[in-house]
Amino acid sequence: MSWTEVVIEIAREHAEALSDALMEAGALSVSVEDADEGTEQEKPLFGEPGMEPTEAAWDHSRVVALTDLDADQAAIVAEAAAAIKLAHPPAFTTRPVADADWVRLTQSQFEPIHIGKNIWVVPSWHEAPNPDALILELDPGLAFGTGSHPTTRLCMEWLEAHPAPGKSVLDYGCGSGILAMVAKKLGAADVAGVDIDPQA
Repeated sequence: MSWTEVVIEIAREHAEALSDALMEAGALSVSVEDADEGTEQEKPLFGEPGMEPTEAAWDHSRVVALTDLDADQAAIVAEAAAAIKLAHPPAFTTRPVADADWVRLTQSQFEPIHIGKNIWVVPSWHEAPNPDALILELDPGLAFGTGSHPTTRLCMEWLEAHPAPGKSVLDYGCGSGILAMVAKKLGAADVAGVDIDPQA
């Protein structure tokens, strides 16, 4: 399946409202970006809870909406513009977006991660940098737990420093199960991982 990306450059005061209106009009996803990104005029801006909608956009904003390939993009933009009471629909450009295996594309950006003294988290498409280390072959996916988050790393380092051979270990809120796997490889007898997230 393919999609069409709709790109609209618009002033700060309309960016967030237009973003919401595009979703209501049938866009599949919408993002607001700095239209000056990559130039001298680029401004860092980080949305924080409680910010006014006009503060959560750039002076020169770009609204990017993803639509179905066969959708009427002009009608979607016109409906969104009318919903926020713009005098006329803004100009926009479109470009096709080819389908991709988005999970695989994201996964390809992951490299092996060295944790603690002797633990490596290695995606299946990489060779382990040290075959004598404790290797966890783990492909990053939708579940939390790749070893890159500081709390996960800290827990893995603690498990390595305090092995529990023969003991039971519960990985509560396990995500990918990475901590349970480390505990098992370090000699824990019984290991269980539980989570309420269906992606876990």
